[in-house]
Amino acid sequence: MKLLVARAVFVDELDEIPPGAMTVFSAHGVAKRVEQLAQERGLPVIDATCPLVAKVHHEARRYLAQDYQIVLVGHADHEEVVGTLGEAPGRIRLVERRDDVADLPFSESDDVAYLTQTTLSIDETAEIIDAMRRRFPRLVGPATNDICYATQNRQDAVRELAQRCELILVVGSTNSSNTLRLVEVGRREGCRAELIEDASEIRLSWLDDVTAIGVTAGASAPEALVREVVATLGTLGPATVTEHRTVEETVQFSLPRQVR
Repeated sequence: MKLLVARAVFVDELDEIPPGAMTVFSAHGVAKRVEQLAQERGLPVIDATCPLVAKVHHEARRYLAQDYQIVLVGHADHEEVVGTLGEAPGRIRLVERRDDVADLPFSESDDVAYLTQTTLSIDETAEIIDAMRRRFPRLVGPATNDICYATQNRQDAVRELAQRCELILVVGSTNSSNTLRLVEVGRREGCRAELIEDASEIRLSWLDDVTAIGVTAGASAPEALVREVVATLGTLGPATVTEHRTVEETVQFSLPRQVR
């Protein structure tokens, strides 16, 4: 019997990859230049870019071809933003908050198009886009929302949880954009919301005088971690667990061609 063991190593730059090693582009996507360099090196590539991120990249190329001034709403240094900016180096302006709109070097007569990172806060993004529409009457945007449907569904669910709970625990990583947005949405709705990576980070002081706790998770948090958090809360006293559903997700994406 032959036993094959695969090992995944995370890298930030292509020059960290040994010649001939299988290379996987993450769901966040990469800049066009990274794709070109991988091809020049002859690296075997699996492109696992999320189709929704790929849609934003396509929109960037389309607006570029139509000679629009392009604005990307997103967070600087986020992997997805770096990849999108790389679709048109030097041609896309980044806006992180509403106040940044006033600094854009365009006039109201310019043809301006906007794109958004897929894991943003829906409310904050809407505020930024409204500010751009007021300043640039000819502003155009994508035909459909760029924000990921899973991100939007989770934010909608947190809004509802905030009306039912005194505390929301969000399970996920501190460097996950969509997870951080869930915390922000909960707090904006007036509910205490805390980010934890696993059950060991639950603080008993958070539970003082709390009778209802909501538990949710970022899009990539393993279900096992969520179940562990729920189980741990159940050991702290009598508890009734109720699953609250706001929407049934039916969207499915195909695997990358190389691994189908």
